[in-house]
Amino acid sequence: MVSEKSGDLPWYAAGLSFQCTRCGRCCSGPAGHVWVSPAEIERLAEAMGLAQEDFERRFVRRVGLRHSLVEYPDGDCILLDPVQRICMLYEARPQQCRTWPFWPQNLKTIEAWEATCQQCPGAGKGGTYSLVQIEEIVRSHPAGELGISRGEGNAGG
Repeated sequence: MVSEKSGDLPWYAAGLSFQCTRCGRCCSGPAGHVWVSPAEIERLAEAMGLAQEDFERRFVRRVGLRHSLVEYPDGDCILLDPVQRICMLYEARPQQCRTWPFWPQNLKTIEAWEATCQQCPGAGKGGTYSLVQIEEIVRSHPAGELGISRGEGNAGG
């Protein structure tokens, strides 16, 4: 993601810090989409000890031609433990979740990043990710540069 001036480095060229605290905030908020691929569905089903068909029936919905995890009525991800407030399948979580907080909408401006740091206790803390690492993470996001994600303004996904 380059800045608005062609060829300029993005504002975060010196890198950004992040260390996941497993607080669950990125798993809650306004309704949206946590996109999952067939391979991710298979991995999640295996991690939960379910047949893939059973996992899909209980935890996945179709959105057009894509698949997304379902949510609780309050917008929380279905994989967020409602009592402990942590992801029940953290080690097997989808790529979209793995790319948080380095989502395009969080990197657009310094102000957007600062807002992310206010919502996410791990953003702006911990180890520093280099520009190259951040750009690799952004490219690996299921929506890529489109910035399609969980609802606007929530902590993550």
